Amino acid sequence: MTLQHSRRTFLVQAASVVALSLSRANTAWAAESNPIGLELYTVGAALTQDPAGTLKQVKAIGYDEVEVSGFGKLTPKALRALIDDSGLKCPAAHLQFGFEDTAKILQQANDLRVPYAASSILLPEAPTAGMAGVLDKLNKLTADDFKKIAELANRIGEQSQKAGVQFAYHNHAHEFRDLGGDKTGYEILLAETDPALVQFELDCGWMITAGANPVDYFRRFPKRYRVIHVKDFPASTKVTTVMGGPGMPHPTQLGEGHIDYKPVIAAARTAGVQHFFVEQDPPMTVHTPLEAAAIDYKYLRNIF
Repeated sequence: MTLQHSRRTFLVQAASVVALSLSRANTAWAAESNPIGLELYTVGAALTQDPAGTLKQVKAIGYDEVEVSGFGKLTPKALRALIDDSGLKCPAAHLQFGFEDTAKILQQANDLRVPYAASSILLPEAPTAGMAGVLDKLNKLTADDFKKIAELANRIGEQSQKAGVQFAYHNHAHEFRDLGGDKTGYEILLAETDPALVQFELDCGWMITAGANPVDYFRRFPKRYRVIHVKDFPASTKVTTVMGGPGMPHPTQLGEGHIDYKPVIAAARTAGVQHFFVEQDPPMTVHTPLEAAAIDYKYLRNIF
């Protein structure tokens, strides 16, 4: 073998080693930079019955992180300790903003050590008539009501910032009802909340069910979204902005409904979304919640 040939062989082999190392590094970076999370509301009953075991099963499915929604029989600190023990990360929580004292809620967020805390539902004033009354109110919100909600969100956001927490508004379908002149509550909230104080946790499934397109919002408001919910609805689901009642749509497993999440996830990444939480509302009729969570994870991992 000539010296020149030997040198050429060495360079080719060295380049192959470097390429393989870069490929592995890129794969590891991609997995780390695109964690798949689970909204624990999906497995709420199991979490209450066996919190440590349920969290370990969530981790075993492959999930990297979770979003808290309710504490079961535990304190926020105790729940966070179990999350840590399971090897999961917890960057976000759904908390009862507007239903309980904001200072108390922010203490819960700090006990959970989450950088993001989202409202599930916000109303212009504290509800007094139970969940049926809440749903009825949601379907009757006016433009002025949404302006009041925006004011409330700004106040919560300011308090949250002082507590070291980023507040986020989570949508359902009612925000997209036409209020006249093609104006919707969601557009009012985006326009009248301070971007420095209020982020938005975009629930893609509910937005699509209301007839809007998450891709459009990620493109128009890329700095407002860092956390999203990923949920699917059956193919038979009709477009609606009505919450509650016998005709209210119910989610299904990802990939078994009508939503193609490939363009949605791509647009979310481009917009800078950092946390992707699968959420499937119980009850599940065919699968257990953990079985459904496993189906959801497989679908999302295949398109990440």
